[in-house]
Amino acid sequence: MVAARADFLASGAYRALADELARVCAEAEGLVVDAGAGTGYYLAHVLDAAPSATGLALDVSAVALRRAARAHPRLGAAVWNLWEPWPLGDGVASVLLNVFAPRNGPEFHRVLRPGGLLVVAAPAPDHLRELGDLVLAVDERKDERLDGTLGEYFTRTGRTEVRRTAELTPRQVRQVVEMGPAAFHLDRGGRRERLDALSEPQVVTVSFTVSTYRRR
Repeated sequence: MVAARADFLASGAYRALADELARVCAEAEGLVVDAGAGTGYYLAHVLDAAPSATGLALDVSAVALRRAARAHPRLGAAVWNLWEPWPLGDGVASVLLNVFAPRNGPEFHRVLRPGGLLVVAAPAPDHLRELGDLVLAVDERKDERLDGTLGEYFTRTGRTEVRRTAELTPRQVRQVVEMGPAAFHLDRGGRRERLDALSEPQVVTVSFTVSTYRRR
């Protein structure tokens, strides 16, 4: 899964999302924490746009974080379960990123400094819809549930949609399937056979929401 993610992101297929995160965080100074950073792709883009910031990647996968630690010269990494109390002091982060990862509202609030910025990226309901059940469906009420989860600790300040169409090669389609939770379900319903049978590029919708919050 980690190799598929690294190769797919390196192709630039999700560059529009990385650019939006970098734009939102361009004024960041001090510590930027990426909760569920994976290979560090998005955090590295944010650090490129914020030369006064340093980054910390947190993720449960040591394999992914070995890549993250090499993703940017101002980036460090720590293997950590996001549902456990984080190995960080109170109010140490100016920005907290959360891209397709679990959201621990109490720890987000504790680690961010007063007025700190939380940036959450999530797939929109139409993301990769052309691939059908090769990928997991996105809840139509995802944004509503997100605000409900974080509302006790944060005030939402903005929400941006990032939407593109992209032509994915059969290899890229395989990578985007294998890098996500749908990879665990390929042996059901003939999914693996359909994935193996792909021989032509697929035009798909690439769609995300980027929500910003301020710490209360």
